[in-house]
Amino acid sequence: MADIKIPLKDLAAQYRALRAEMEAAITAFLEAGQYVLGPPVEKFERECAAYLGVSHAVGVGSGTDALLLALHALGVGAGDEVVTTPFTFVASADVVVRLGARPVFADVAPDTLNVDAARVAEVLTPRAKALLPVHLYGLPADVAALREAAPGVPVLEDAAQAMGAAVEGRKVGSLGEAAAFSFFPTKNLGACGDGGLVATDDAALAERVRRLRVHGASRKNYPEEIGYKSRLDGLQATILALKLRRLEAWTARLQELVGAYRERLAEVAGVTLLAEPPACRPAYHQFTIRASRRDELKDFLAARGVASAIYYPLPVHLTPAFAELGYGPGSFPEAERAAAEVLSLPLWPEMTEGQLEEVCAAVAAFYG
Repeated sequence: MADIKIPLKDLAAQYRALRAEMEAAITAFLEAGQYVLGPPVEKFERECAAYLGVSHAVGVGSGTDALLLALHALGVGAGDEVVTTPFTFVASADVVVRLGARPVFADVAPDTLNVDAARVAEVLTPRAKALLPVHLYGLPADVAALREAAPGVPVLEDAAQAMGAAVEGRKVGSLGEAAAFSFFPTKNLGACGDGGLVATDDAALAERVRRLRVHGASRKNYPEEIGYKSRLDGLQATILALKLRRLEAWTARLQELVGAYRERLAEVAGVTLLAEPPACRPAYHQFTIRASRRDELKDFLAARGVASAIYYPLPVHLTPAFAELGYGPGSFPEAERAAAEVLSLPLWPEMTEGQLEEVCAAVAAFYG
């Protein structure tokens, strides 16, 4: 196997561009001595809420915790159902099970691979306590269509991959009753460790998430309910606040790169491009294609030093962890077809045109 010349993402390139400013901010944070919650987190929460166009943003320990605490705050519990997609990272479903509820899957649309509103309407029951659409790869899901399919059911956006995306001028994260974001290092707004955030316009929901993240206590040592330990630490908030100021520029650059990808791969036999939903600005956490002979293509790229990845090789309903739900092969054919075809190609804001050309040339060479 050849050495990787072009990685899937180059996190060190971003650090090198920000090194002086980041190290100064970290030094100031360490000297201040307020390491857990406190002013650095509060500042980042305010800036994030303003960026997203919501009233409240609450920092938590991870994107998974953001989903878990938001669902808990929405009242999801034993006997409830949460309708979501089977084609996602497992966290979108396992948080539902942790609360004693049941994830109910609806198949995806073949053009975007986001959950299909028509399929949601088919599986909806009176037990549905929330909808959990995923903005997959940073492509916004059709929240408006989902609301029409399930009127009155609260929407929690899984926006873990979509920080910076927008629909008709509104940021993803402001489209539902609440949204969950991840700041895992590879995300478009990435920390140097784990972190997450719940965004909402609902003051009561935000206050409950704040309580839940510190063992259910609004005041220290006076818990009002059973909660969690899930705090965004100040070091990560300091780094994220610095990066947030650059997110719009990074998002624009990702769109330029994806535009070049789409232009160069549009006529390559064997490659199918995902559709960009109308009236939206994708964030492009990943640039993902559908590829015939996908596994062979992946090996071919690796032999030429080009990294790629499969998100996701198995739909959630076919994983052993969710076997007890009773789904099997053929339950969600679009998700299952996608799992056999998707391949994510290298993409990060500092990627050069030369690197992109090399990736495209290798894909074209594979298909002859």
